[in-house]
Amino acid sequence: MSTSSLRQQLLLVDDEEDALLELAELLEGEGFGCFTATSVRLALQQLARHSDIALVITDLRMPEESGIALIKRLQEHASRQHLPVIVISGHADMGDVSDLLRLHVLDLFRKPIYHVRLLDTLNTLFPSPPPLHQP
Repeated sequence: MSTSSLRQQLLLVDDEEDALLELAELLEGEGFGCFTATSVRLALQQLARHSDIALVITDLRMPEESGIALIKRLQEHASRQHLPVIVISGHADMGDVSDLLRLHVLDLFRKPIYHVRLLDTLNTLFPSPPPLHQP
């Protein structure tokens, strides 16, 4: 798919590569461009390389640094502080939820992700362009 026909560029961050690839495949099938990263460090590298990333979807619990650490690092940079973030987690507790609310996270999805709800959220944020009419 050419870059001009992509709806938006997304960054997916999850230390579970199978889950990451499955989500990327689903979202690419819906017209989104997806960059992936398996750690906060790699996510920051992707963000530095690709200024057109419009949304981050990150796992909460990862071995080296958490999704919360990633969000805090994003908010430290003026150019990225308003970047919308969706968090996915199989193990979020009430403390995590209150941290995420304070950090103004767009949404929290429990694993396994209910794909229809995620797509509804993304379609609301980034509506599909209307089809071009041929004269």
